[in-house]
Amino acid sequence: MSPTSETAQGGRRLVIVESPAKAKTIKGYLGPGYVVEASVGHIRDLPSGAAEVPEKYTGEVRRLGVDVEHDFQPIYVVNADKKAQVRKLKEQLAGVDELFLATDEDREGEAIAWHLLEVLKPKVPVHRMVFHEITKDAIQEAVRNPRELNKRMVDAQETRRILDRLYGYEVSPVLWKKVMRGLSAGRVQSVATRLVVERERERIAFRSAEYWDLTGTFSTGRAGDPSDPSSLVARLNTVDGKRVAQGRDFGSDGQLKTANILHLDEEKARALAASLADTSFSVRSVESKPYRRSPYAPFRTTTLQQEASRKLGFGAKATMQVAQKLYENGFITYMRTDSTVLSDTAVSAARAQVTQLYGADYLPEKPRVYAGKVKNAQEAHEAIRPSGDRFRTPAQTGLTGDQFRLYELIWKRTVASQMKDATGNSVTVKIGGRSADGRDVEFSASGKTITFHGFMKAYVEGADDPNAELDDRERRLPQVAEGDALSADEITVDGHATKPPARYTEASLVKELEEREIGRPSTYASIIGTILDRGYVFKKGTALVPSFLSFAVVNLLETHFGRLVDYSFTAKMEDDLDRIARGEAQAVPWLKRFYFGEGEGSGASGGAADAGNGDGDHLGGLKELVTDLGAIDAREISSFPVGDGIMLRVGRYGPYVERGEKDTEEHQRADVPEELAPDELTVAYAEELFAKPSGDFELGVDPVSGNQIVAKDGRYGPYVTEILPEDTPKTGKNAVKPRTASLFKSMALDTVTLADALKLMSLPRVVGVDADGVEITAQNGRYGPYLKKGTDSRSLTDEEQLFTITLEEALAIYAQPKQRGRAAAKPPLKELGTDPVSEKPVVVKDGRFGPYVTDGETNATLRTDDSVETITPERGYELLAEKRAKGPAKKTAKKAPAKKTAAKKAAPAKKTAAKKTAAKKTTTAKTAAAKKTTAAKKTAAKSE
Repeated sequence: MSPTSETAQGGRRLVIVESPAKAKTIKGYLGPGYVVEASVGHIRDLPSGAAEVPEKYTGEVRRLGVDVEHDFQPIYVVNADKKAQVRKLKEQLAGVDELFLATDEDREGEAIAWHLLEVLKPKVPVHRMVFHEITKDAIQEAVRNPRELNKRMVDAQETRRILDRLYGYEVSPVLWKKVMRGLSAGRVQSVATRLVVERERERIAFRSAEYWDLTGTFSTGRAGDPSDPSSLVARLNTVDGKRVAQGRDFGSDGQLKTANILHLDEEKARALAASLADTSFSVRSVESKPYRRSPYAPFRTTTLQQEASRKLGFGAKATMQVAQKLYENGFITYMRTDSTVLSDTAVSAARAQVTQLYGADYLPEKPRVYAGKVKNAQEAHEAIRPSGDRFRTPAQTGLTGDQFRLYELIWKRTVASQMKDATGNSVTVKIGGRSADGRDVEFSASGKTITFHGFMKAYVEGADDPNAELDDRERRLPQVAEGDALSADEITVDGHATKPPARYTEASLVKELEEREIGRPSTYASIIGTILDRGYVFKKGTALVPSFLSFAVVNLLETHFGRLVDYSFTAKMEDDLDRIARGEAQAVPWLKRFYFGEGEGSGASGGAADAGNGDGDHLGGLKELVTDLGAIDAREISSFPVGDGIMLRVGRYGPYVERGEKDTEEHQRADVPEELAPDELTVAYAEELFAKPSGDFELGVDPVSGNQIVAKDGRYGPYVTEILPEDTPKTGKNAVKPRTASLFKSMALDTVTLADALKLMSLPRVVGVDADGVEITAQNGRYGPYLKKGTDSRSLTDEEQLFTITLEEALAIYAQPKQRGRAAAKPPLKELGTDPVSEKPVVVKDGRFGPYVTDGETNATLRTDDSVETITPERGYELLAEKRAKGPAKKTAKKAPAKKTAAKKAAPAKKTAAKKTAAKKTTTAKTAAAKKTTAAKKTAAKSE
């Protein structure tokens, strides 16, 4: 499949890459004779809903998009938003002599290339063109040396896709039925959620312990200089040979792990310090050891995500967005890689810069070689490094903003990886004395000096723990010898309390997943993005906090699908998928065992029947596990004890606490703020919630409908609503929704009356119809009262105007020109800097639905744990990156705006309001149907 000599001399060639940005860069390197187009990602995939499945398929195939009865044959369809691009590619293909498939050199890229072949059906020679950096030399080399399509890689990607579809489409409906509609489960996302939940459980169960110790400042009695300090600080180590307890000696229950340790409380510590007031101290021992630290390996995907999080504050998604931009513009090599290997070219470039920038003393005699540490590393890429055979320094790139910062991080790490070790000395000094009451005490101090910084001149790795000491930190101790007398300038008493285990950050969760061999490094960013988007996890600062909803989901999965969220089983599945990729196992028998269970498809290992563990496991496959749902008590799996008879329950409308039996005087219930971290829900806090006027306030019965009217405190503030009869249809075409209205700002939950509620629920109120037949309504919104005419809204100054404003008054308001443009625009609430993707300024603005970040092209609403005051530039870029990843919002609901069309035609004055209303009803019905179709597709897609 190499280029023919005839076409090499002339003719046209079509090169298909994945992204338009990459196409633009590569086109500049290939010149005339080449047409470079983008597939814009996958052009074909499993159907997102039954409506997309061809009519010839029936039953389970329509639901799953996979024919499980016929060797798990996938049903592929061209994505609706890619049909135009496919037509364009076919048109381009018709006029060329050769086709080069230049998608990424990984499983996804190989699969995209295969799908392009299947859809385009080229009749010209086809070549698989691969490269790991976008430079002129690399691209031209790739054209000269194409390879065959790797069908084994395609099969591996297809098996993963089918597995994830079966997992998502079978387990997610269980969550819909037993927890809440719209939830999703996934092979890796559910396990990642479980990790975050288990860490929160540890924090909830944690019991703090208090301990005290002593710190002494000891002087040598001689004047020192920076190279030989005159004093040192040492911590009490032992009393009468018994070690003094430190935080590491206590368990999560607050008790000491071992008995032979001295636990000092405040009284004992102060008494001991007082008894040491006149003690003479001396140096008992000095232990010096050589210190050596080798450089860190070049970046791979996960280590880049971790360091970008620690040093730059980037989320995993934002890191990959910026890295993608750097790769497509030719600044770095491919950013999805498990490898730490550098090519000979890269090693030479790095070593040349070490000599040039730091001198020959920092260059080791032989190049450093880094072995791969990732089990089953799937691709033969290099590590992530600056592209080319001569690295550009950050200053030479012309980059700015976050692209500059990430490039600089990658460049420093790469250059440092080819530098000499850092060397020095570590010293431990033991200082002893005897207290006034005869007790022997020993203090200990540790120091470190770096005599040759080596690679640390270029780069020092960060740490997940913000209090951790970095590698380049020196602690100089005075030059002392055994037997030297020291005087105690000060002995202080210090109290401490043990802390619960830290919550995961994006960086530490990525590290944990990789260490457990769960998932693939290239997918970690999307996994974290998924559990954030689904509402299973939210952020407080950089910490990942599980929602109460995730507790219910994980509880159900652990109890009834234990094997599917078992860490070792999930890792074993990953191993089996890699075995399939290497040709050591067959996909179809393995899928049969996973889906149907024991006895279906001998010869494959790692099916759902293997590695059973935990309550609720069966020897059957996935299909059997999701069939028997009768044993799942929805209320039980969503209930968690708080204490003192209080239960936390996760309901369909959010979490709440409850105490006592329903319909009794002792019954109490209160909504729990969704932004509350689970470990902050204590008995005392629950009592505060019960005491607040935040329950359901029964206001009375609507004399017209006969329905009970209540006042509630909701996520967006207090509101009133009606309680519909139990037999009222809640779904389907006859579904009835309760009337609901937000309270005015002048109203309060505990003082609102039935009359107030009925008045509020009469809104929106039709004020009248303008000369063009467009209806004007008065409405109460989240941000106050306003008028609405079509898409034109005007604020009202007084809430009471909603009920009193006349048509004439409304028309007078609309007769005034609406202020637009820069003069009328509100100033931004905060400026964040330049977005690394769009390269446009990002600001925080106040919108109709609250504050949001925007770069002028993309808008992203701030989440519940974000605030204008605390949001960082990196967080803003991350929100925009996540919004872009979701793609543009569907616009199905804006079909045929009948009123607007009528207005443009200078409608006759005789056209009645009744006719307008009829037209409106027709449009509304169509819109509702479109919304329903769109919602069904979205729900189906969520389960993946």
